[in-house]
Amino acid sequence: MDYFSGWCKSERRLDGYTAIVTGSNSGMGLEIAYDLYKRGARVIMACRNMEKAAAARAELQTRGGTQAGAGELLPEQLDLCSARSVRQFARRVTSRGERARLHVCNAGVMMCPQSRSEDGFETHIAANHLGHALLSLLLLPTLIQNAPSRIVFVSSRLNEFFKLDLDDINLEKTRYSPLQAYVNSKIANILFAKALDIKLKEHNIKGVNTYSLHPGIVKTDIGRYFPQTAWRIITYGFQNILLRWCWKSPRCGAQTSIYCAVDEKCDNESGFYYSDCAKTRPSKQCRSEEEARKLWDITIDMLKLQDYDPFASDTSFALQDIKEENESDKAL
Repeated sequence: MDYFSGWCKSERRLDGYTAIVTGSNSGMGLEIAYDLYKRGARVIMACRNMEKAAAARAELQTRGGTQAGAGELLPEQLDLCSARSVRQFARRVTSRGERARLHVCNAGVMMCPQSRSEDGFETHIAANHLGHALLSLLLLPTLIQNAPSRIVFVSSRLNEFFKLDLDDINLEKTRYSPLQAYVNSKIANILFAKALDIKLKEHNIKGVNTYSLHPGIVKTDIGRYFPQTAWRIITYGFQNILLRWCWKSPRCGAQTSIYCAVDEKCDNESGFYYSDCAKTRPSKQCRSEEEARKLWDITIDMLKLQDYDPFASDTSFALQDIKEENESDKAL
């Protein structure tokens, strides 16, 4: 599928940029990090497993060799299933004065067995949506200060075939389905990107763009839970028949994320959904401003951010909020 897919053609340099890429130790995240690194960016590789992150950094440095104009690679620990970890990561990044201008929300889980995060949330919605939403909001004052900047959410085309029940986002009333749980989180990614764009415009903040996207069917290890949560015959068919003809390589799958992060063609676009390096239409629910606003309110409530203003022009005030949250965590 690589030959028939969209590829980012931009040659834009990112010298002086700091880019944050979650899940950058493997798969698409690794390729996104490598592309931004080659363009001169200081790439913060936000990963849960630091041993894997260090190995990924070494791999990319070896792959890049002595390429002129390469940036830096900085592994940082981040567990998206832990609000405590997200807050600590944001505090480390912002307290160093990083000039963050790109935030690629790539990490995720898919169809894992029923489980809950450290904070009591269903694992898919915690890792794929809430963790990224919290991180984006905590980093937002920095992104505003260093605008133009971009926030990119990796979603899925499955949004076109399912609907997210916003009254049961944490799957407390519904029988658990690993597929529905995964799709819920991916729909939330699209709606949150749209909601954040709406809020930025309402606060008259210019230069911070949001994007969501479908990367394609990509050959990565994200389907590692399939044997536990799906029929074996479905797993075999998915991995050996469907993917054999439809999958993209991780490098190809990374292209739409890279396009949304750097391409000049979408400099003046925000709040939209993309596939194969082009703007496209998601489901009716994902196009709904009402649904986006409702998800925003639910997300703020679940993350207990009612007293935090991510749109504050005074960045030091936002940093103080984060510091107080971290000190409160330590006290517990």
